[in-house]
Amino acid sequence: MVTLSEVKKNPVIDSFIRKGNEYLGAMGFTEHSYRHINLVSSIAKNILDKLGYSKREGELAAIAGYLHDIGNVVSRNDHGISGATLVYPILLQMGMDPDEVAMVISAIANHEEEYGQPVNTVAAALILADKSDVHRSRVRNQDIATFDIHDRVNYAVEHSFVWVDDKKRTITMELTIDIEICPVMEYFEIFLTRMILCRRAALFLNCVFELVVNGARLL
Repeated sequence: MVTLSEVKKNPVIDSFIRKGNEYLGAMGFTEHSYRHINLVSSIAKNILDKLGYSKREGELAAIAGYLHDIGNVVSRNDHGISGATLVYPILLQMGMDPDEVAMVISAIANHEEEYGQPVNTVAAALILADKSDVHRSRVRNQDIATFDIHDRVNYAVEHSFVWVDDKKRTITMELTIDIEICPVMEYFEIFLTRMILCRRAALFLNCVFELVVNGARLL
């Protein structure tokens, strides 16, 4: 069975990830390189592991998390769909079972809030993991005076973490936001659709989604 370690060693995958992040940087987007994809990979796997899903499902979630933004090498627009299209022949060539390839590419294609849906456990875990990575370390622009709302919201987040309670069946996104940089309302202004998608993803995993900002439960 294809493992995350093997995926990371694939030179084509590595090149597409590096170049995709480079192209996003040229357009002024936040970081989408190794820091982001490794974190999303780890969180997605952890969610399924904590909820008692199989080890293989956890590994597939880790693989999908690592690969989910690879489509940025083509375009930012619909990068989930282009990423799935890029990945499927590579994974088949590496020897992954077609049913597993189907789970991974459907997760990649469905991770964005514009059109995404938690169609399987891997997709649900990927959605929750990806949308939880809001943090100032992702902001590339160092000139605060020129921040757009996405830069400002990410820069304001000092701490973000996903808590999974398998007994209560809750998945909690915990954020600490510097409200002097960004009011909580601005977070919701650009992330409300993401939080709605996270709620659907949690429900798919038979869980309740919670959002806690600066110690206060908002969802």
